[in-house]
Amino acid sequence: MTERPDPRPTPIGIYGRSTRDGISVAEVIAIVVSILWLIGAAVFFLVLGGGREGGAEAYDPLTFVMVLMAIFLPVAMFWVAATAARSGRVIREESRRLQVAIDAIRESYLAEVQKGQGRAGDASIARKLDEIAAAQRKTETTLATFHSTRTNDPATRELVQATPPRIEDEQAALPLVHDPEPEATPLPRATVVRALNFPETAEDEEGFAALRHALKDRSTANLIQAAQDVLTLLSQDGIYMDDLRPDMSRPELWRRFAEGERGRAIAALGGIRDRSSLALTAGRMRQDPIFREAAHHFLRRYDQMVVDFVTEATDQEVSSLAETRTARAFMLLGRVAGVFN
Repeated sequence: MTERPDPRPTPIGIYGRSTRDGISVAEVIAIVVSILWLIGAAVFFLVLGGGREGGAEAYDPLTFVMVLMAIFLPVAMFWVAATAARSGRVIREESRRLQVAIDAIRESYLAEVQKGQGRAGDASIARKLDEIAAAQRKTETTLATFHSTRTNDPATRELVQATPPRIEDEQAALPLVHDPEPEATPLPRATVVRALNFPETAEDEEGFAALRHALKDRSTANLIQAAQDVLTLLSQDGIYMDDLRPDMSRPELWRRFAEGERGRAIAALGGIRDRSSLALTAGRMRQDPIFREAAHHFLRRYDQMVVDFVTEATDQEVSSLAETRTARAFMLLGRVAGVFN
């Protein structure tokens, strides 16, 4: 950035002493008026006799003092006025020089600021990058926590500690000979429903007991982990399952969905009508590949669970499952992903 020259350059010697030390107009006027006054007083007292009769014998000391005051007091007043005028001129000159000095200091300061903006801008950019990196690390840390409600209670920490690491079983089965594992005892459907709703508070002993029991089953543990991931990611956008009030569907629709039916007939399963939540989720699904992958993984897990669950479940148990936080997340993500279309 080129600096433009100052159209009003500072005069040489503006900060030095004033060179105008000659007689000013006010002093010339004071000299002329003083001479005229002295001449007039001399004519009045010497030639005309001061308006008194009787000659020198008529004067006394008091009269002499009054005469001196009448002659020289006006002269003194003339020079007081001349001195005041000179002082005023000096003050105006000093004010003008001070204003020029202030303008020069201001221009110098602005020039220094403009030169330093580049370095300050680089430091500001580096600081912003550090803040973004710290925020990213903090976000990655929060992915391991669960927020199903707006409150941050100790139940979250206990849930995270009780949840095993995610087990990816997408690998194809290898034709290896191995001893078959003993079949685990199927979980009670009431326990599955209670675990998929997650504990309400830190004092929800029944909820934590059901969760610990459900985590012992491999497929249910994988579903709980997938649900925990999507609920955590949704909470980052301010979407909480407790705030959603979906339209409840008949158990027959869930059974038809488990049998593989799709289309308009079962579209009512996507009962989430909150437009803001749907818009935020759809935007996150398009822009965030991590969220999209976690959502599709959760949808597959929940779909598999529904197929096994509704086979022997009663209508009441199917309705209870549809009211859990995990089911609400499935309705929301399923409608955004077009699962029910």
